[in-house]
Amino acid sequence: MYLISLLQSGIASLELGTLGAAFGAGMAAIAAAIGIGKIGSSAMEAIARQPEFANDIRMSMIVSAALVESASLFAIVVCFMAL
Repeated sequence: MYLISLLQSGIASLELGTLGAAFGAGMAAIAAAIGIGKIGSSAMEAIARQPEFANDIRMSMIVSAALVESASLFAIVVCFMAL
């Protein structure tokens, strides 16, 4: 009887862990989308204000977006490793 209850609690915690990993991966993807959107919006506004610095702003935007994307990819991989 004790073994059955132990197995049932193990299965319940496994499902909760799976749910947590899926929720974490989803939140990381949403946060990355919001971050990259904000970076793009700010870069376009900066280019509109000072068009002579468009190349420098664009390069900074690409580097910043790559950093956000790599951080979110790392978070998603960590969430999938929790499965």
